[in-house]
Amino acid sequence: MNIKMMGRFIAQIVAIEAVFMLPAMAISVIYSEWPAVKAFAVTLALMVAIAGILYAICRKAGKLFGAREGLVCVALSWIVMSLLGALPFVLSGQVTHYVDALFEIVSGFTTTGASVIANVEGLYRGILYWRSFSHWVGGMGVLVFLLAVLPGSKGSGYAMHLLRAESPGPDVGKLVPKMRQTAMILYVIYIALTVINVIFLLFGGMPFLASLCTAFGTAGTGGFGVYNTSLMGVSPYLQNVTTVFMFLFGVNFSCYYLLLLGKLRSVFKDEELRLYIGLAVACVIALVLTIRPLYGTLEETIRHAAFQVSSIITTTGYTTTDFDLWPSFSKVILLILMVVGACAGSTGGGLKCMRVLLLFKGLRRNIRQTLNPQKVMVVRNNGKAVDEKVLANTNAYLAAYVIIVVAATLILSLDGFGLTTNLSAVLATFNNIGPGMELVGPTCTYADYSVLSKLTMILAMLAGRLEIFPILVLFSRSTWKRS
Repeated sequence: MNIKMMGRFIAQIVAIEAVFMLPAMAISVIYSEWPAVKAFAVTLALMVAIAGILYAICRKAGKLFGAREGLVCVALSWIVMSLLGALPFVLSGQVTHYVDALFEIVSGFTTTGASVIANVEGLYRGILYWRSFSHWVGGMGVLVFLLAVLPGSKGSGYAMHLLRAESPGPDVGKLVPKMRQTAMILYVIYIALTVINVIFLLFGGMPFLASLCTAFGTAGTGGFGVYNTSLMGVSPYLQNVTTVFMFLFGVNFSCYYLLLLGKLRSVFKDEELRLYIGLAVACVIALVLTIRPLYGTLEETIRHAAFQVSSIITTTGYTTTDFDLWPSFSKVILLILMVVGACAGSTGGGLKCMRVLLLFKGLRRNIRQTLNPQKVMVVRNNGKAVDEKVLANTNAYLAAYVIIVVAATLILSLDGFGLTTNLSAVLATFNNIGPGMELVGPTCTYADYSVLSKLTMILAMLAGRLEIFPILVLFSRSTWKRS
C-alpha cells in the first residue's frame, strides 16, 4: 500500500477544499456575517495546517499506485473532506451538534440533499452558499477536478484508478487518450451547463445568489435549496427550467462530448440514453393519469409530474409539490425511480440506467442459455460485446446494494418509525436523492433520527455516491495487509 502517495493526494484535496471555501467566506464578509466569517477562518487555518503537514510528510512518495490505493484514496479523501467541511456549520452556531453538521455536509458532497435543517432561509448567506456549493463539487467529483487541474506523474497509472473509483457507473473509460484531458473535458462541459442554467434562472427573475445555489443543486443533482419550501413557491417558468436542466445533468456526459464532435447518430443510438428518456416519459404519463384530480389544470398536473420525475430519476430531490399526498401508485413509481436513478457517467445517483439495462440483458441471456445450454451467447450494448467482468461486477453491485439497504433499514427501525419512513429514508440517502416518504417527506427533515441512524445514513450516502466498493474496501482486512 502506497500510504505516502495517498497522503499526498489527501493533502491536495484538503488544499482544494480550502480554496473552494474562500468564496463562501467572502460572501459572509460582504453581508457582515461575522460568526460565519470566524468559523470559515478557523476552518481554513486548520485545513492549511493539515494540508501543509501532510504534504511535507508525503511529498517524496513512490510512483506505485494500483486499484487498491485508488479505492482507499477516494474513500478517505471524501471522509476527510466531509469531516473538515462540516466545521463551519458548528463553529458558526448554525447547527448545534457536530453529527448533524456532518450529516448536512455529507448530504451536500454526495449530492443527496437530505437535511436536518428546517429553517434554511435563516442560515447565513455564506453558509447557505457553502452548503449548496458542496453539491457542485461532489457532483462531478473533487478528485476528477484534481486530475483536471494538476499534472500527474507519468506512467504511474493512478489517474485511471482514481477516476474509476470516484466516477459513477459499471465501467469507466476515457473520452480521449489522456486521463487529464478526459477530466478537463468533463469539467468544461459541467461548468458550461451550470453557467447556462444560472442565466436561464436569472432571466426568470430569481436573485443572483439564489440562482447560483439553485444551479449548484441542479448541476450536482443534489437538491439543497435556498427556500424552506424547495421550489414550491417559485414561478412555473423557473420550475420548468429546473426540470429541463435536472434531466440534462442526468445524461451521461460522454453523450455531450459526442454531440460536440458531431456524432449525433452515436448519441441517438445509445441504449442507456433511450432507456433513460423512455422511462422518464412513461412515468410522466402514468403520473399525469393518476394525479390529474389533485390539480386545477392539465398544465399544472403535467408540470408537477414532469418536475418530480426529473427530480427523482436524476436523484436531485427538489420539489414543487408534496408528493407524499399523491396516490400509492404514484408514490410506488417514484420509489422505483429512486432505485433506478440516472445514466452512468452523469452526476445522478441510484443504480444507474446502464446497470439496470445490463441486469435485464444478463437475465435474458441466462434464460435463453437455460433453454439452449450448448449455445454461446454474448451480452451486447450499443452493438458491442460487454466484458464478462463488467457483468460480474454489476451482479456483485446489486448484491451489495440489497444487503446494505436491508441492514440500514434494520438499524433505522430501532428508532421506532414506520417501515415506509425508514425504507424510503434509506433509499433516499443511499441513492443520493434527499426527500423520502412520510416523516422524511418533501416537507420534512431527518432531524428526528438518532445519532446511530444519522451515522448509518452518512455511511449510506458515501457508499451510494462512491458506488459502494470504495467504502466497503475500507472495512476489509485484506486491504490493509502488506502485499
